[in-house]
Amino acid sequence: MATDAAAFYSAFARVYDLLARAPGVDHVRRRVATALDPAVGDTVLDLGCGTGGNHPALRREIGPTGTYVGVDVAPGVLEIARRREDGSRTAFLRGNAARPPVPDGGVDAVCATFLVGMLAEPAAAVRSWARTVGPGGRLAVANLSRTARTPWWLGNPAFRLAVRLGSPGRPAAGEPSAVERLERRVDTAHTAVRRLCEPAATEQFALGFGRLTVGTVRPADEWPSASRDTADHPE
Repeated sequence: MATDAAAFYSAFARVYDLLARAPGVDHVRRRVATALDPAVGDTVLDLGCGTGGNHPALRREIGPTGTYVGVDVAPGVLEIARRREDGSRTAFLRGNAARPPVPDGGVDAVCATFLVGMLAEPAAAVRSWARTVGPGGRLAVANLSRTARTPWWLGNPAFRLAVRLGSPGRPAAGEPSAVERLERRVDTAHTAVRRLCEPAATEQFALGFGRLTVGTVRPADEWPSASRDTADHPE
């Protein structure tokens, strides 16, 4: 799956870059950066960074003395992202965002936008991110999904189509649709953030299509058992 995703997003890197920087999406990125609330001078890890869409908003938060590290599996999007590097305190790395190539406790804050719906084991990924940031660090996950708000739910068919077209591969017969699979994984990941962080809060935005969960990571000995992570939202 990782290989499929890398090839898919590399092939459409330029199109993805345009979508990732659209005005409405840029608003989401600023909202995530503000909610993550890193301090000036902090090191922030941006997982599934794509072409670096989060970088400007996060840079405003951490200032020129902060360090931004973006991780993505697709070399095509990283090629575009690296053209926007702003100095020695910015790095874009190729790697598996579910298991970041940085040591545990090596960063001050972690964010993942529009990523967890592509991960086969989102709860395990969130636990990995929580270990990476360590106790007291900040963790934010943001995604899009169908809305229940009236009248905006009329846009759900268009959202379903966008998810199908934007997903590498196709579900086999009898498997959940692309949007159903995405939303199960999103539910699982956001639940995991709330269980591992204190305080943690979830908010909706973008007419109910957007969901953001952010919090401060608790010590690992206070985390619930991993067996609970997928009990509420099985694949």
